[in-house]
Amino acid sequence: MTVRELEPRVLWNKFADLNAVPRPSKKEERVIAFMKQFGEDLGLETFVDKVGNVIIKKPATIGMENRATIVMQSHLDMVHQKNNDTNFDFDAQGIDMYVDGDWVKAKGTTLGADNGLGVATIMAILESKDIPHPAIEALFTIDEETGMTGAKGLEGGLLDGSILLNLDTEEDDEIGVGCAGGIDVTAKGNYFAKPTNAHQVAFEIVVKGLQGGHSGMDIHKGLGNANKIMNRMLYATSENFGAHVAEIHGGGLRNAIPRESRAVVVIEKEHEKDFLNHIHLLSAIIKTEFKTMEPQLIIAIEKTQLPHEMMNAESQVRLINAIYAACNGVYRMSPDIPNLVETSNNIASVTVGDGKIEIKCLTRSSSESSKLDLANSLKATFELIGCEVHFSGDYPGWTPNMDSKILKVLSAIYEKLNHSKPHVAACHAGLECGILGQNYPDMDMISFGPNIKGAHSPDERAQISSVQKYWKFVLEILKEIPKAK
Repeated sequence: MTVRELEPRVLWNKFADLNAVPRPSKKEERVIAFMKQFGEDLGLETFVDKVGNVIIKKPATIGMENRATIVMQSHLDMVHQKNNDTNFDFDAQGIDMYVDGDWVKAKGTTLGADNGLGVATIMAILESKDIPHPAIEALFTIDEETGMTGAKGLEGGLLDGSILLNLDTEEDDEIGVGCAGGIDVTAKGNYFAKPTNAHQVAFEIVVKGLQGGHSGMDIHKGLGNANKIMNRMLYATSENFGAHVAEIHGGGLRNAIPRESRAVVVIEKEHEKDFLNHIHLLSAIIKTEFKTMEPQLIIAIEKTQLPHEMMNAESQVRLINAIYAACNGVYRMSPDIPNLVETSNNIASVTVGDGKIEIKCLTRSSSESSKLDLANSLKATFELIGCEVHFSGDYPGWTPNMDSKILKVLSAIYEKLNHSKPHVAACHAGLECGILGQNYPDMDMISFGPNIKGAHSPDERAQISSVQKYWKFVLEILKEIPKAK
């Protein structure tokens, strides 16, 4: 069975249409044009705002004219991650999907269910002729995954809706009422390189096979961070064999837990045998530590061409110590909401070479003061080794409103459909609601969605039965939107 044959067909076909359009963050020109054309072809009021968000407005169906206008919102961009052995050009190709039992997956890449299933849901509603609904303002934002610049740039006054349905939650029994804010921390520095010589030999160390995942929703799971594991290897070889780093390329996107890292190190030829024995021993120890959470972890080493230069010892010690000292993972749990991560950091990318160092982190928190505290801690750590540290992409969290009227409506509908209560929760991920609320402070906001696992990694998958459950939920919500005041 193909994805287009799945039920509900109207939703899966819109998802397939969307996934045929390349839509990396910050390169959304094609998907913006695609969505604008979609709205215009339906004869609906459609426009693109000054930052690239697409807004499509559809009047209420007959008999629903007295209901409150709703904003249905999802983001157009997707995280682009692939396995190293997958040959795929995200800028030119559509996502290659397939059905595996109760799951839709992609071949070696991210699937784009985050947030493509939300986008497809709204498209299906806009196109429908027989689904009862109130007046709808469809808001398709851009660049959610790498800065939320779409939500930040949305001006007040463009929307009239009093209720916002954000379709970007990834557990189908969860109704989201709050989320973490975030800030990008970037450290850049220089180092003095020294030449290699004929008495030395080079080895490439590769860490791969990690699960990766969402740097917010998965940060508490104890998953391996390739940059931290690689740094542990470099620390041990530097301490014991005087190994010099020639280059490091670890991780990538800030919002994805790094799955792979590659480093080239240089040692004296006389230490080669002991060096390799030590590497294999340490690799076995680390794989034993991670055998439950990361059973596919691979730490490989092989001889490579001797580079012309390498880091000097002083710069290298400072760098490795700084990465060792920098917080990665959970920094603080919420004192108010059980089992919720309040503050965390993801050391997302480490790049060393050509005399330059760059380290990229994403710090998240539902507390603005705690977010800044951790960001400052990282800043202090990297400044101690002479790096310049910059903060960017700062966005606020979404404060829970447990008295929300739309929350009460959705909770009652969920219980009626599923004979159980939903899990009402805040999440440790970045939703756009908090940002949108700055220019629309009176809008009642809620978030929900189907089961999506492994977001931000090539293991991303969407559960077919959950999408069916979610679709029924959406249709019932549209019928039960309260009357306008």
